[in-house]
Amino acid sequence: MEGLDPKLVWEHFQNISQIPRGSGNEEAVGEYIISLAKKNNLSYKKDSLGNIIVSRPASPGKESSTGVVLQGHTDMVCEKNNDTIHDFEKDPIRLVRDGEWIHADGTTLGADNGIGVCYALAAMEEKDIINPPLEFLFTVDEETGLTGANGLGSDFVKGKILINLDSEEEGAFYIGCAGGQHTIISKKIEWKDTPSGYQAFRVTVGGLRGGHSGLNIQDGLGNSIKLLGRFLYHLKDVTPFSLVSLQGGNKHNAIPREANAVIAVPAAAVDKMKSFAAETDAILKNEFQFSDKGVFINVDSATAVTKVFADEFQDRLIRLLYTIPHGVMAMSQAVAGLVETSTNMAVAEIKNGTMELLTSQRSSLASAIIDIADKVKAVGELAGFEIEQGGGYPSWEPNPDSALLKFSTEAYKEITGQKAEVKAIHAGLECGIIGEKYDGMDMISFGPTIEGAHSPDERVHIASVNNCWNFLLELMKKI
Repeated sequence: MEGLDPKLVWEHFQNISQIPRGSGNEEAVGEYIISLAKKNNLSYKKDSLGNIIVSRPASPGKESSTGVVLQGHTDMVCEKNNDTIHDFEKDPIRLVRDGEWIHADGTTLGADNGIGVCYALAAMEEKDIINPPLEFLFTVDEETGLTGANGLGSDFVKGKILINLDSEEEGAFYIGCAGGQHTIISKKIEWKDTPSGYQAFRVTVGGLRGGHSGLNIQDGLGNSIKLLGRFLYHLKDVTPFSLVSLQGGNKHNAIPREANAVIAVPAAAVDKMKSFAAETDAILKNEFQFSDKGVFINVDSATAVTKVFADEFQDRLIRLLYTIPHGVMAMSQAVAGLVETSTNMAVAEIKNGTMELLTSQRSSLASAIIDIADKVKAVGELAGFEIEQGGGYPSWEPNPDSALLKFSTEAYKEITGQKAEVKAIHAGLECGIIGEKYDGMDMISFGPTIEGAHSPDERVHIASVNNCWNFLLELMKKI
Protein backbone atom coordinates (compact mmCIF):
# COMPACT_ATOMS: atom_id res chain seq x y z
CA MET A 1 0.00 0.00 0.00
CA GLU A 2 3.06 2.23 -0.43
CA GLY A 3 2.32 5.71 -1.72
CA LEU A 4 -1.45 5.56 -1.26
CA ASP A 5 -3.39 8.36 0.41
CA PRO A 6 -4.57 8.73 3.06
CA LYS A 7 -1.45 7.08 4.44
CA LEU A 8 -2.81 6.23 7.90
CA VAL A 9 -5.98 4.64 6.52
CA TRP A 10 -4.07 2.36 4.15
CA GLU A 11 -1.49 1.47 6.79
CA HIS A 12 -4.22 0.33 9.14
CA PHE A 13 -5.98 -1.56 6.35
CA GLN A 14 -2.74 -3.36 5.54
CA ASN A 15 -2.36 -4.23 9.22
CA ILE A 16 -5.87 -5.51 9.87
CA SER A 17 -5.72 -7.53 6.63
CA GLN A 18 -3.06 -9.61 8.39
CA ILE A 19 -5.56 -10.40 11.16
CA PRO A 20 -8.25 -13.04 10.51
CA ARG A 21 -11.56 -11.39 11.35
CA GLY A 22 -14.44 -13.44 10.04
CA SER A 23 -17.71 -13.08 11.92
CA GLY A 24 -17.30 -14.45 15.42
CA ASN A 25 -13.50 -14.41 15.16
CA GLU A 26 -12.86 -10.78 16.07
CA GLU A 27 -10.92 -10.96 19.32
CA ALA A 28 -7.55 -10.27 17.67
CA VAL A 29 -8.73 -7.25 15.69
CA GLY A 30 -10.31 -5.96 18.91
CA GLU A 31 -6.91 -6.21 20.59
CA TYR A 32 -5.43 -4.20 17.72
CA ILE A 33 -7.99 -1.43 18.30
CA ILE A 34 -7.37 -1.37 22.05
CA SER A 35 -3.59 -1.27 21.59
CA LEU A 36 -3.98 1.77 19.33
CA ALA A 37 -6.20 3.47 21.92
CA LYS A 38 -3.60 2.85 24.62
CA LYS A 39 -0.79 4.08 22.37
CA ASN A 40 -2.64 7.38 21.88
CA ASN A 41 -3.75 7.71 25.53
CA LEU A 42 -7.43 7.42 24.62
CA SER A 43 -10.00 5.97 27.00
CA TYR A 44 -11.93 2.90 25.88
CA LYS A 45 -14.58 0.40 26.96
CA LYS A 46 -15.23 -3.16 25.81
CA ASP A 47 -18.47 -5.00 26.51
CA SER A 48 -19.08 -8.72 26.96
CA LEU A 49 -19.84 -9.23 23.26
CA GLY A 50 -16.61 -7.61 22.10
CA ASN A 51 -18.01 -4.22 21.06
CA ILE A 52 -15.44 -1.49 21.69
CA ILE A 53 -15.86 2.26 22.10
CA VAL A 54 -12.91 4.66 22.17
CA SER A 55 -13.20 8.34 23.13
CA ARG A 56 -11.17 11.28 21.83
CA PRO A 57 -11.55 14.75 23.37
CA ALA A 58 -12.62 17.69 21.23
CA SER A 59 -10.12 19.99 19.59
CA PRO A 60 -9.61 23.37 21.30
CA GLY A 61 -12.65 25.51 20.58
CA LYS A 62 -14.89 22.52 19.74
CA GLU A 63 -15.57 21.39 23.31
CA SER A 64 -19.20 22.56 23.24
CA SER A 65 -19.98 20.82 19.93
CA THR A 66 -22.38 17.90 19.88
CA GLY A 67 -20.64 14.57 20.40
CA VAL A 68 -20.08 12.52 17.24
CA VAL A 69 -19.83 8.73 16.94
CA LEU A 70 -17.87 7.18 14.05
CA GLN A 71 -19.14 3.62 13.70
CA GLY A 72 -18.17 0.50 11.77
CA HIS A 73 -18.17 -3.27 12.24
CA THR A 74 -15.02 -5.33 12.67
CA ASP A 75 -16.08 -8.58 10.99
CA MET A 76 -15.89 -9.46 7.30
CA VAL A 77 -17.56 -11.99 5.02
CA CYS A 78 -15.24 -14.92 4.28
CA GLU A 79 -15.69 -16.21 0.72
CA LYS A 80 -13.12 -17.59 -1.73
CA ASN A 81 -12.95 -18.95 -5.26
CA ASN A 82 -13.15 -22.72 -5.62
CA ASP A 83 -9.51 -22.93 -6.74
CA THR A 84 -8.16 -20.65 -3.99
CA ILE A 85 -6.33 -22.20 -1.05
CA HIS A 86 -7.01 -20.00 1.96
CA ASP A 87 -7.80 -20.63 5.63
CA PHE A 88 -9.81 -17.66 6.93
CA GLU A 89 -9.10 -18.77 10.51
CA LYS A 90 -5.36 -18.12 10.22
CA ASP A 91 -4.26 -16.81 6.80
CA PRO A 92 -3.86 -13.08 6.07
CA ILE A 93 -5.75 -11.47 3.21
CA ARG A 94 -3.39 -10.95 0.27
CA LEU A 95 -3.89 -7.43 -1.11
CA VAL A 96 -3.43 -6.72 -4.83
CA ARG A 97 -3.26 -3.32 -6.50
CA ASP A 98 -4.86 -3.35 -9.93
CA GLY A 99 -4.79 0.10 -11.52
CA GLU A 100 -7.28 2.29 -9.66
CA TRP A 101 -8.50 -0.55 -7.46
CA ILE A 102 -7.41 -2.77 -4.58
CA HIS A 103 -8.68 -6.35 -4.45
CA ALA A 104 -7.66 -9.59 -2.75
CA ASP A 105 -6.08 -12.68 -4.28
CA GLY A 106 -9.02 -15.03 -4.79
CA THR A 107 -10.88 -14.10 -1.59
CA THR A 108 -13.13 -11.41 -0.25
CA LEU A 109 -11.14 -8.25 0.46
CA GLY A 110 -12.78 -7.14 3.69
CA ALA A 111 -13.10 -3.53 2.54
CA ASP A 112 -16.64 -4.09 3.81
CA ASN A 113 -16.28 -2.84 6.52
CA GLY A 114 -12.50 -2.76 6.93
CA ILE A 115 -12.05 0.59 5.22
CA GLY A 116 -14.71 2.14 7.46
CA VAL A 117 -12.98 0.71 10.52
CA CYS A 118 -9.69 2.16 9.28
CA TYR A 119 -11.20 5.63 8.85
CA ALA A 120 -12.02 5.46 12.56
CA LEU A 121 -8.57 4.10 13.46
CA ALA A 122 -6.88 6.87 11.48
CA ALA A 123 -9.08 9.51 13.14
CA MET A 124 -8.08 8.11 16.53
CA GLU A 125 -4.44 9.03 15.98
CA GLU A 126 -4.38 11.73 13.27
CA LYS A 127 -2.85 14.80 14.94
CA ASP A 128 -3.81 17.50 12.46
CA ILE A 129 -7.61 17.40 12.58
CA ILE A 130 -10.30 19.68 13.96
CA ASN A 131 -12.90 17.56 15.69
CA PRO A 132 -15.88 17.70 18.05
CA PRO A 133 -15.94 15.26 20.98
CA LEU A 134 -15.50 11.90 19.25
CA GLU A 135 -16.42 8.33 20.03
CA PHE A 136 -15.28 5.47 17.83
CA LEU A 137 -17.75 2.58 18.00
CA PHE A 138 -16.57 -0.80 16.71
CA THR A 139 -19.35 -3.41 16.65
CA VAL A 140 -18.94 -7.15 16.18
CA ASP A 141 -20.68 -9.83 14.13
CA GLU A 142 -22.64 -7.55 11.83
CA GLU A 143 -22.55 -9.86 8.83
CA THR A 144 -24.20 -12.89 10.40
CA GLY A 145 -26.75 -11.43 12.76
CA LEU A 146 -26.11 -7.80 13.76
CA THR A 147 -25.22 -9.31 17.12
CA GLY A 148 -22.97 -6.53 18.34
CA ALA A 149 -25.38 -3.70 17.56
CA ASN A 150 -28.29 -5.64 19.06
CA GLY A 151 -26.35 -6.14 22.29
CA LEU A 152 -25.26 -2.53 22.87
CA GLY A 153 -26.05 -1.29 26.36
CA SER A 154 -28.15 1.83 26.85
CA ASP A 155 -25.22 3.76 28.34
CA PHE A 156 -22.44 2.48 26.07
CA VAL A 157 -22.66 5.43 23.64
CA LYS A 158 -22.88 9.09 24.66
CA GLY A 159 -22.79 11.01 21.36
CA LYS A 160 -25.94 12.31 19.67
CA ILE A 161 -24.66 12.24 16.07
CA LEU A 162 -23.70 8.96 14.41
CA ILE A 163 -21.72 8.59 11.20
CA ASN A 164 -21.95 5.00 10.00
CA LEU A 165 -18.99 4.17 7.73
CA ASP A 166 -20.50 1.07 6.11
CA SER A 167 -21.88 2.23 2.76
CA GLU A 168 -20.30 1.34 -0.58
CA GLU A 169 -20.98 4.17 -3.01
CA GLU A 170 -19.00 7.39 -2.87
CA GLY A 171 -21.20 10.45 -3.17
CA ALA A 172 -24.28 8.69 -1.79
CA PHE A 173 -25.52 9.52 1.69
CA TYR A 174 -27.90 6.98 3.15
CA ILE A 175 -30.53 8.26 5.57
CA GLY A 176 -32.79 5.22 5.88
CA CYS A 177 -32.80 1.43 5.71
CA ALA A 178 -35.17 -1.50 5.76
CA GLY A 179 -36.03 -3.56 8.78
CA GLY A 180 -36.82 -7.22 8.60
CA GLN A 181 -37.40 -10.61 10.13
CA HIS A 182 -37.23 -14.33 9.36
CA THR A 183 -40.05 -16.80 8.86
CA ILE A 184 -39.09 -20.47 9.16
CA ILE A 185 -41.49 -23.07 7.77
CA SER A 186 -40.88 -26.69 8.78
CA LYS A 187 -42.42 -30.14 9.00
CA LYS A 188 -41.18 -33.58 10.01
CA ILE A 189 -40.66 -35.63 6.85
CA GLU A 190 -43.02 -38.56 6.35
CA TRP A 191 -41.54 -41.54 4.48
CA LYS A 192 -42.61 -44.61 2.53
CA ASP A 193 -40.81 -47.46 0.79
CA THR A 194 -39.45 -46.73 -2.68
CA PRO A 195 -41.88 -48.11 -5.27
CA SER A 196 -40.66 -51.14 -7.19
CA GLY A 197 -38.85 -50.42 -10.47
CA TYR A 198 -38.01 -46.80 -9.63
CA GLN A 199 -34.58 -45.33 -10.46
CA ALA A 200 -32.93 -42.43 -8.61
CA PHE A 201 -31.72 -39.19 -10.21
CA ARG A 202 -30.38 -35.88 -8.97
CA VAL A 203 -31.98 -32.80 -10.53
CA THR A 204 -29.90 -29.63 -10.17
CA VAL A 205 -30.93 -26.06 -10.90
CA GLY A 206 -27.82 -23.86 -11.08
CA GLY A 207 -25.82 -21.30 -13.02
CA LEU A 208 -27.70 -18.41 -11.43
CA ARG A 209 -26.02 -15.18 -10.37
CA GLY A 210 -27.50 -14.98 -6.92
CA GLY A 211 -27.09 -11.73 -5.03
CA HIS A 212 -28.01 -9.85 -1.90
CA SER A 213 -31.64 -10.41 -0.98
CA GLY A 214 -32.11 -6.71 -0.24
CA LEU A 215 -29.88 -4.86 -2.68
CA ASN A 216 -30.55 -7.16 -5.67
CA ILE A 217 -34.12 -8.28 -5.05
CA GLN A 218 -35.44 -5.86 -7.69
CA ASP A 219 -33.10 -7.19 -10.40
CA GLY A 220 -35.37 -10.06 -11.44
CA LEU A 221 -32.74 -12.69 -10.64
CA GLY A 222 -33.67 -16.34 -10.70
CA ASN A 223 -34.19 -18.12 -7.37
CA SER A 224 -32.93 -21.71 -7.61
CA ILE A 225 -35.30 -23.03 -4.94
CA LYS A 226 -38.34 -21.46 -6.57
CA LEU A 227 -37.30 -22.72 -10.01
CA LEU A 228 -36.75 -26.23 -8.67
CA GLY A 229 -40.20 -26.10 -7.06
CA ARG A 230 -41.65 -25.00 -10.39
CA PHE A 231 -39.99 -27.91 -12.21
CA LEU A 232 -41.22 -30.46 -9.67
CA TYR A 233 -44.76 -29.06 -9.67
CA HIS A 234 -45.08 -29.55 -13.43
CA LEU A 235 -43.14 -32.83 -13.52
CA LYS A 236 -46.07 -34.56 -11.77
CA ASP A 237 -48.11 -33.95 -14.95
CA VAL A 238 -45.43 -35.76 -16.99
CA THR A 239 -44.73 -38.82 -14.84
CA PRO A 240 -45.22 -40.16 -11.34
CA PHE A 241 -42.12 -39.61 -9.19
CA SER A 242 -41.05 -39.61 -5.56
CA LEU A 243 -38.86 -37.10 -3.74
CA VAL A 244 -35.91 -38.36 -1.71
CA SER A 245 -34.22 -35.11 -0.70
CA LEU A 246 -34.25 -31.40 -1.49
CA GLN A 247 -31.84 -28.61 -0.62
CA GLY A 248 -30.78 -25.18 -1.84
CA GLY A 249 -29.31 -21.88 -0.67
CA ASN A 250 -27.11 -21.31 2.38
CA LYS A 251 -27.64 -17.74 3.65
CA HIS A 252 -30.71 -15.86 4.85
CA ASN A 253 -29.59 -12.67 3.09
CA ALA A 254 -28.72 -14.18 -0.30
CA ILE A 255 -30.88 -15.10 -3.29
CA PRO A 256 -30.03 -18.81 -3.75
CA ARG A 257 -27.93 -19.70 -6.79
CA GLU A 258 -28.21 -23.49 -6.76
CA ALA A 259 -30.66 -26.12 -5.56
CA ASN A 260 -31.03 -29.84 -6.10
CA ALA A 261 -33.43 -32.66 -5.43
CA VAL A 262 -33.01 -36.42 -5.57
CA ILE A 263 -36.06 -38.02 -7.14
CA ALA A 264 -37.06 -41.59 -7.95
CA VAL A 265 -38.79 -42.21 -11.29
CA PRO A 266 -40.32 -45.32 -12.88
CA ALA A 267 -37.77 -46.92 -15.22
CA ALA A 268 -40.22 -46.66 -18.12
CA ALA A 269 -40.58 -42.88 -17.60
CA VAL A 270 -36.90 -41.93 -17.34
CA ASP A 271 -36.70 -40.66 -20.91
CA LYS A 272 -39.85 -38.56 -20.47
CA MET A 273 -38.45 -37.04 -17.28
CA LYS A 274 -35.14 -36.18 -18.95
CA SER A 275 -36.93 -34.76 -21.98
CA PHE A 276 -39.07 -32.55 -19.74
CA ALA A 277 -35.94 -31.35 -17.91
CA ALA A 278 -34.37 -30.40 -21.25
CA GLU A 279 -37.53 -28.51 -22.27
CA THR A 280 -37.57 -26.65 -18.94
CA ASP A 281 -33.86 -25.87 -19.32
CA ALA A 282 -34.56 -24.19 -22.67
CA ILE A 283 -37.51 -22.25 -21.23
CA LEU A 284 -35.45 -20.92 -18.32
CA LYS A 285 -32.55 -19.98 -20.59
CA ASN A 286 -35.01 -17.88 -22.59
CA GLU A 287 -36.76 -16.33 -19.57
CA PHE A 288 -33.49 -15.41 -17.84
CA GLN A 289 -31.34 -14.63 -20.88
CA PHE A 290 -30.58 -11.15 -19.55
CA SER A 291 -30.39 -11.58 -15.78
CA ASP A 292 -29.09 -15.18 -15.46
CA LYS A 293 -27.86 -16.36 -18.85
CA GLY A 294 -25.95 -19.25 -17.24
CA VAL A 295 -29.04 -20.91 -15.77
CA PHE A 296 -29.34 -24.67 -16.28
CA ILE A 297 -31.19 -27.79 -15.18
CA ASN A 298 -29.08 -30.95 -15.07
CA VAL A 299 -30.18 -34.53 -14.47
CA ASP A 300 -27.62 -37.06 -13.22
CA SER A 301 -27.91 -40.62 -11.97
CA ALA A 302 -28.03 -41.02 -8.18
CA THR A 303 -27.48 -43.86 -5.75
CA ALA A 304 -30.44 -46.22 -5.37
CA VAL A 305 -32.70 -45.44 -2.40
CA THR A 306 -34.99 -47.53 -0.22
CA LYS A 307 -37.14 -44.73 1.22
CA VAL A 308 -38.88 -41.74 -0.39
CA PHE A 309 -41.18 -38.96 0.82
CA ALA A 310 -44.75 -40.05 1.52
CA ASP A 311 -47.21 -38.93 -1.17
CA GLU A 312 -49.17 -36.36 0.84
CA PHE A 313 -46.06 -34.83 2.41
CA GLN A 314 -44.41 -34.56 -1.01
CA ASP A 315 -47.48 -32.96 -2.57
CA ARG A 316 -47.76 -30.38 0.23
CA LEU A 317 -44.05 -29.53 0.02
CA ILE A 318 -44.00 -29.07 -3.75
CA ARG A 319 -47.14 -26.91 -3.73
CA LEU A 320 -45.60 -24.84 -0.94
CA LEU A 321 -42.35 -24.30 -2.86
CA TYR A 322 -44.28 -23.32 -5.98
CA THR A 323 -46.61 -20.83 -4.29
CA ILE A 324 -44.53 -19.28 -1.51
CA PRO A 325 -44.00 -15.56 -2.24
CA HIS A 326 -40.58 -14.37 -3.37
CA GLY A 327 -39.34 -11.03 -4.69
CA VAL A 328 -40.52 -7.43 -4.59
CA MET A 329 -43.91 -6.96 -2.95
CA ALA A 330 -44.12 -3.14 -3.07
CA MET A 331 -42.10 -0.13 -4.20
CA SER A 332 -41.73 2.90 -1.96
CA GLN A 333 -44.20 5.72 -2.40
CA ALA A 334 -41.84 8.07 -0.55
CA VAL A 335 -38.52 7.43 -2.34
CA ALA A 336 -38.53 6.92 -6.10
CA GLY A 337 -36.93 3.67 -7.22
CA LEU A 338 -36.61 2.24 -3.70
CA VAL A 339 -38.00 -1.19 -2.92
CA GLU A 340 -40.31 -0.85 0.06
CA THR A 341 -41.20 -4.45 0.82
CA SER A 342 -39.80 -7.82 -0.28
CA THR A 343 -39.47 -11.45 0.73
CA ASN A 344 -36.76 -13.98 -0.07
CA MET A 345 -37.08 -17.78 -0.28
CA ALA A 346 -33.55 -18.21 1.03
CA VAL A 347 -32.72 -21.74 2.20
CA ALA A 348 -34.26 -25.20 1.88
CA GLU A 349 -32.63 -28.02 3.84
CA ILE A 350 -33.28 -31.19 5.78
CA LYS A 351 -32.35 -30.97 9.47
CA ASN A 352 -32.64 -34.04 11.68
CA GLY A 353 -35.40 -35.52 9.56
CA THR A 354 -37.30 -32.23 9.24
CA MET A 355 -37.79 -30.27 6.03
CA GLU A 356 -37.04 -26.64 6.81
CA LEU A 357 -37.55 -23.55 4.64
CA LEU A 358 -35.91 -20.29 5.74
CA THR A 359 -37.41 -17.10 4.35
CA SER A 360 -36.58 -13.46 5.09
CA GLN A 361 -38.82 -10.41 4.86
CA ARG A 362 -37.77 -6.76 4.58
CA SER A 363 -39.52 -3.41 4.50
CA SER A 364 -38.95 0.23 5.32
CA LEU A 365 -42.38 0.15 7.02
CA ALA A 366 -42.73 -1.82 10.25
CA SER A 367 -46.37 -2.64 9.47
CA ALA A 368 -45.45 -3.99 6.04
CA ILE A 369 -42.83 -6.34 7.53
CA ILE A 370 -45.56 -7.88 9.67
CA ASP A 371 -47.94 -8.05 6.72
CA ILE A 372 -45.64 -9.86 4.29
CA ALA A 373 -44.29 -12.15 7.02
CA ASP A 374 -47.83 -13.17 7.91
CA LYS A 375 -48.66 -13.83 4.25
CA VAL A 376 -45.68 -16.18 4.07
CA LYS A 377 -46.85 -17.71 7.35
CA ALA A 378 -50.35 -18.23 5.95
CA VAL A 379 -49.05 -20.07 2.88
CA GLY A 380 -47.03 -22.35 5.15
CA GLU A 381 -50.06 -22.97 7.36
CA LEU A 382 -52.16 -23.91 4.32
CA ALA A 383 -49.55 -26.56 3.52
CA GLY A 384 -49.82 -27.91 7.07
CA PHE A 385 -46.32 -26.86 8.09
CA GLU A 386 -45.22 -25.37 11.40
CA ILE A 387 -44.16 -21.72 11.55
CA GLU A 388 -41.51 -19.92 13.58
CA GLN A 389 -40.92 -16.18 13.25
CA GLY A 390 -38.10 -14.09 14.70
CA GLY A 391 -34.72 -12.55 13.97
CA GLY A 392 -36.31 -9.13 13.70
CA TYR A 393 -34.39 -5.90 13.31
CA PRO A 394 -35.80 -2.36 13.06
CA SER A 395 -35.96 -0.07 10.07
CA TRP A 396 -34.40 3.39 9.99
CA GLU A 397 -36.92 5.94 8.79
CA PRO A 398 -35.45 8.75 6.66
CA ASN A 399 -35.26 12.29 8.07
CA PRO A 400 -34.70 14.61 5.11
CA ASP A 401 -34.54 17.59 7.52
CA SER A 402 -31.53 16.18 9.39
CA ALA A 403 -28.93 18.78 10.39
CA LEU A 404 -26.21 16.17 9.85
CA LEU A 405 -27.45 15.59 6.31
CA LYS A 406 -27.24 19.33 5.62
CA PHE A 407 -23.66 19.50 6.94
CA SER A 408 -22.75 16.40 4.93
CA THR A 409 -24.05 17.57 1.57
CA GLU A 410 -22.34 20.95 2.04
CA ALA A 411 -19.02 19.36 2.99
CA TYR A 412 -19.08 16.91 0.08
CA LYS A 413 -19.80 19.71 -2.40
CA GLU A 414 -16.92 21.77 -1.01
CA ILE A 415 -14.44 18.88 -1.15
CA THR A 416 -15.34 17.32 -4.50
CA GLY A 417 -17.34 19.96 -6.37
CA GLN A 418 -20.03 17.31 -6.84
CA LYS A 419 -23.57 17.13 -5.54
CA ALA A 420 -24.16 14.14 -3.27
CA GLU A 421 -27.13 11.83 -3.73
CA VAL A 422 -29.43 11.23 -0.77
CA LYS A 423 -30.72 7.67 -0.61
CA ALA A 424 -32.31 4.97 1.48
CA ILE A 425 -31.38 1.30 1.17
CA HIS A 426 -33.48 -1.86 1.02
CA ALA A 427 -31.23 -3.72 3.43
CA GLY A 428 -30.56 -3.78 7.13
CA LEU A 429 -27.97 -1.40 8.55
CA GLU A 430 -26.77 -1.17 12.11
CA CYS A 431 -28.19 2.37 12.08
CA GLY A 432 -31.69 0.96 12.43
CA ILE A 433 -30.77 -0.86 15.64
CA ILE A 434 -28.61 1.95 17.04
CA GLY A 435 -31.28 4.55 16.31
CA GLU A 436 -33.86 2.50 18.20
CA LYS A 437 -31.54 2.08 21.19
CA TYR A 438 -30.44 5.72 21.40
CA ASP A 439 -33.46 7.93 20.88
CA GLY A 440 -32.88 11.18 19.01
CA MET A 441 -29.64 10.08 17.33
CA ASP A 442 -29.02 12.04 14.10
CA MET A 443 -27.50 9.54 11.66
CA ILE A 444 -26.04 9.18 8.21
CA SER A 445 -24.20 6.38 6.42
CA PHE A 446 -21.53 6.83 3.76
CA GLY A 447 -18.40 5.17 2.45
CA PRO A 448 -16.04 4.79 -0.52
CA THR A 449 -16.89 2.93 -3.70
CA ILE A 450 -16.74 -0.83 -3.10
CA GLU A 451 -17.81 -3.32 -5.74
CA GLY A 452 -18.55 -7.03 -5.38
CA ALA A 453 -18.84 -7.04 -1.59
CA HIS A 454 -19.40 -10.49 -0.03
CA SER A 455 -17.68 -12.17 -3.00
CA PRO A 456 -14.10 -12.84 -4.15
CA ASP A 457 -14.68 -10.09 -6.74
CA GLU A 458 -14.77 -7.46 -3.97
CA ARG A 459 -12.65 -4.39 -4.72
CA VAL A 460 -12.32 -0.82 -3.43
CA HIS A 461 -11.59 2.29 -5.48
CA ILE A 462 -8.36 3.93 -4.32
CA ALA A 463 -9.21 7.56 -5.12
CA SER A 464 -12.63 7.14 -3.54
CA VAL A 465 -11.03 6.16 -0.23
CA ASN A 466 -9.10 9.44 -0.22
CA ASN A 467 -12.12 11.51 -1.25
CA CYS A 468 -14.22 10.10 1.58
CA TRP A 469 -11.45 10.67 4.12
CA ASN A 470 -11.10 14.33 3.10
CA PHE A 471 -14.88 14.67 3.25
CA LEU A 472 -14.95 13.17 6.76
CA LEU A 473 -12.33 15.65 7.99
CA GLU A 474 -14.31 18.56 6.53
CA LEU A 475 -17.56 17.28 8.01
CA MET A 476 -16.05 17.11 11.50
CA LYS A 477 -15.03 20.75 11.19
CA LYS A 478 -18.62 21.74 10.39
CA ILE A 479 -20.30 19.87 13.24
